[in-house]
Amino acid sequence: MAHIQFNNVIKRYGSGAKANQVIHGVTAEVNDGEFVVIVGPSGCGKSTLLRMVAGLEEITEGEISIGGRVVNQLEPAERDIAMVFQNYALYPHMSVFDNMAYGLKIKKVPADEIKTRVDKAAAILELGALLQRKPRELSGGQRQRVAMGRAIVRQPQVFLFDEPLSNLDAKLRAQTRLEIEKLHRELGITSLFVTHDQVEAMTLAQRMMVMNAGRMEQFGTPEEVYHRPATTFVASFIGAPPMNLLSGIEGVRDGVLLGIRPEHLRLVDSGGWLLQVETVEMLGAERLVYGHLGGPQGPWTILRMNETETPPALGQTLQVLPLEDRVHGFDAATGQRIES
Repeated sequence: MAHIQFNNVIKRYGSGAKANQVIHGVTAEVNDGEFVVIVGPSGCGKSTLLRMVAGLEEITEGEISIGGRVVNQLEPAERDIAMVFQNYALYPHMSVFDNMAYGLKIKKVPADEIKTRVDKAAAILELGALLQRKPRELSGGQRQRVAMGRAIVRQPQVFLFDEPLSNLDAKLRAQTRLEIEKLHRELGITSLFVTHDQVEAMTLAQRMMVMNAGRMEQFGTPEEVYHRPATTFVASFIGAPPMNLLSGIEGVRDGVLLGIRPEHLRLVDSGGWLLQVETVEMLGAERLVYGHLGGPQGPWTILRMNETETPPALGQTLQVLPLEDRVHGFDAATGQRIES
């Protein structure tokens, strides 16, 4: 196991005036044995950052170290990492056992040790009964577990996961998330996991790195990121539905956006902000109420209601107020959090 250090890491494609910079000075440290999720929208640079750790992309400036060793100039095979990709990358003509064992055979690991490692990984991932099957005989979830098993048998210092669940349906994604979480608890290997899915990030991460346009907007635990977002981008990206970002609220100075999670608005009988209901979504144990605050031109606002509350009618005007200790302030010009 090893810690990972990013020291002002920059990535550019091309040179001179036409250079396209896609990673802008990322500095962060991943602790030994920690599971860190790199999350952000498509095109934010998260996979590029992961591929620089893996050695599949060159680092333009800055340093990346693994276990205290700078790896900028090292080939991927020299970095003692194992990577799990989105597309499984299994050999179709090989059995599950041979797919998992292939990397060890290339390294000329003794056959008995290969069998021991593969059997152990198969037991962890519940693949023991499938070792003689070919990939075409497996479900998508099983193929992804084989890809993870192939990484496990290498016994690396670091696991790198590049959107490994994106090809799975919703039920399999949830199941495989649990398997990955269990795997990390058992092995304790330092892991970086890239995803655009903020639910995956919130459920898997010990800490999460939120990326936006090549910049790290926030690095913290899921609780820190959700309850104290550093920027308006983080506030709107993390959370489903996103945080309400409200301007023009009476009594709030110009240039300040109020951030309020939908579950932190409450219905009141009088003296509240007027919310005209535009639509209501029924989500089982809760409902999401969408409308404009203060009139038809007011900011779009979401209220979360539980199943015990009477749902409003379309067009109805409600009165709402935020929980006082759950209101966030952001600078409207910079998007940065305003600390009270």
